[in-house]
Amino acid sequence: KDIIYSKEKVGPLMHRTLLTFRHNLKAVLNGASLPYSNGCLEGFNRKIKQIERTAYGYSNFTNLLTRIRLEENKVKEKGPSNLLIA
Repeated sequence: KDIIYSKEKVGPLMHRTLLTFRHNLKAVLNGASLPYSNGCLEGFNRKIKQIERTAYGYSNFTNLLTRIRLEENKVKEKGPSNLLIA
């Protein structure tokens, strides 16, 4: 708290950052003191965005959802059909 409210001269970018911290002081203090993290959620969102970038030409939204579920192992890929082996 002392650093956020300090009156020392800092650069313009750091000043803007400190203003943002002052505006969101309660959230900043909670983030620094509590053991909770949204890292898993952020990682999952990043993975979805990467799939969207690589799968830009998918013909419909269902194919994109299927790809996301395959990446997260929610849906198993179909194995080889017994009819084709004969």
